[in-house]
Amino acid sequence: MGTRRLEKGGDGFGTHRALAPQGALPQPADRLDNDFSRLFEGEMLVAVETLNVDAASFRQMEEAGGDVGAQVMTTVRERGKQHNRVTGSGGMLLGRVLELAPGRPAGERVAPGDRVASLVSLSLTPLRIDEVKAVRPTSAQLDVKGEAVLFASSPYAKMPDDFPERVALAALDVAGAAPQVARLVKPGATVVVLGGGGKSGALCVCEARRAGGPSATVIAVESHAPYAREVEALGVCSAVVACDARDPVATRAAVLAKTGGREADLVLSCVNVDGAELSAILCARDRGVVYFFAMSTSFTRAALGAEGVGKDVDLMIGNGYARGHAEATLGLLRENRALRALFERRYG
Repeated sequence: MGTRRLEKGGDGFGTHRALAPQGALPQPADRLDNDFSRLFEGEMLVAVETLNVDAASFRQMEEAGGDVGAQVMTTVRERGKQHNRVTGSGGMLLGRVLELAPGRPAGERVAPGDRVASLVSLSLTPLRIDEVKAVRPTSAQLDVKGEAVLFASSPYAKMPDDFPERVALAALDVAGAAPQVARLVKPGATVVVLGGGGKSGALCVCEARRAGGPSATVIAVESHAPYAREVEALGVCSAVVACDARDPVATRAAVLAKTGGREADLVLSCVNVDGAELSAILCARDRGVVYFFAMSTSFTRAALGAEGVGKDVDLMIGNGYARGHAEATLGLLRENRALRALFERRYG
């Protein structure tokens, strides 16, 4: 028996929680209803323990100065969700199921007490934070006390029992990256990953090697020296280029020097700063694919930039969701011991 008052009229996509404007989908809404004294049909109430903030959002808050925890508290108090007004991004959460309202999806295998990670952005998740207990900049995670609801349409993952929770949370935060790479990379392809030493970047270079096989050329571009050394130690890259992806001409020259002058079939932008759009575009061949997984991307700059330099490339918006992506990403970590060790050192 639940302890919260149940109200009818819950919409599977969460429009019933949109306060401004009313009836909007929760992601573009300016404010959400985070009053959890009552639940609507189809909702899952979660006791929130950890927030894994989007890397671009966390970096922006650090650069803005002040306490990141306090900034998150302010955003959630004002908007009813962790939706960074500058980057437009959020993150995801780890918590324990408290209640399941009637109207949840048929066949769902979750019960109160189960530990779950959301696989949808905090930018659309109704959230209340009562306390920030700790801030961990290396992993962009905050330990908190609070509550949230997941809608009937919101994907989530039950926490695996063979990973430390913080490591699993870090991987699940970017779980959509590697499965997208697996779909796009063919044997013998030339693949460039901007931000290749970061969380999503490391997953992408490993998946590019697995999907492309020994004949593929996999180049990681990474400006942060410790991350460059760590991704090189994975042993999957043909080369690691130490270059600032905000300098498109230098980045292109450095990449071409490692590929024998070949432009890439696929470029993945996994950086956590803005201004890297043209580096990704200039490294791609005509009719190649540029996949922007980074939430720091300006799609206006990307579209107009490609036009301005005369590049006939396909520009793809990174989708954080792919069917089966949670298990696929955890499977990659289970298979690649070096990658798993990197995640455990960095995010554990």
